[in-house]
Amino acid sequence: MKTAYTSKYPDEKGIIHWTSDENKTWNTLITRQTEIVKSRSCPQFLEGLDRIGFSRHRVPQHEELNKRLADFTGWEVEVVPALIPAKEFFTLLANKKFPAASFIRVPEELDYIQEPDIFHEFYGHVPLLTFPDYANFMEEFGKLALTVSPKDRRRHFRVFWFTIEFGLLKTSDGIRAYGGGMLSSIHETVYSVDSPVPVRKPFDALDALRTPYRIDIPQPLYYVLDDFKDLFGILDQDLVGLMEQSKEMGDFTPLFEPAGEEL
Repeated sequence: MKTAYTSKYPDEKGIIHWTSDENKTWNTLITRQTEIVKSRSCPQFLEGLDRIGFSRHRVPQHEELNKRLADFTGWEVEVVPALIPAKEFFTLLANKKFPAASFIRVPEELDYIQEPDIFHEFYGHVPLLTFPDYANFMEEFGKLALTVSPKDRRRHFRVFWFTIEFGLLKTSDGIRAYGGGMLSSIHETVYSVDSPVPVRKPFDALDALRTPYRIDIPQPLYYVLDDFKDLFGILDQDLVGLMEQSKEMGDFTPLFEPAGEEL
């Protein structure tokens, strides 16, 4: 997938220079999204927001977040171009580095951007990287992905997609979002939790491996974990063996029109 955005790069002091318009975009995004997630995100995400303490007025610097993450899980965010190869993505995860694109959406794409920008990366994922279960899942998933045949990585990524990107969680207050794909999206946060339209199913790794998805529409199906700690427990299963089984059984019929693409 080609990108329409130009990445920014840190100067010799590690600082990315954001324009006043870009800082205004960050302010708009974080102000409205923080209000939306209050009643729709899992409690760990809200606690993570407090731990990270994002500025409302400017795009945070990568090194600022690294200092905060060091106190909780030792993870870092790594400046990367808009799009990186799958092997590089998984290698970074395996080394406790979360790849974060260094561009922010333009105002014309405020509500929806097909490729992940810095708001998605920082706001959607970094707060939960302060929790060991989430961070350890990321690390071990990256290591496992590097052992998978390149031709199978797209299927393997489905587990990541239906958890880290678009996962839901049972809580004492009802179903709540923990996936970064919805927590950084004003529309999908509401849709995933409140709407009667999408299907919500208990998470099953084999089912997730058999479920196609599209990146350019609200998800028609979400998988739900019973407990936040169950995320890391997914890796106790033989995911490589389950992937082979999923290929033998074949994909489920998609709940969407055949357009768009998987990552």
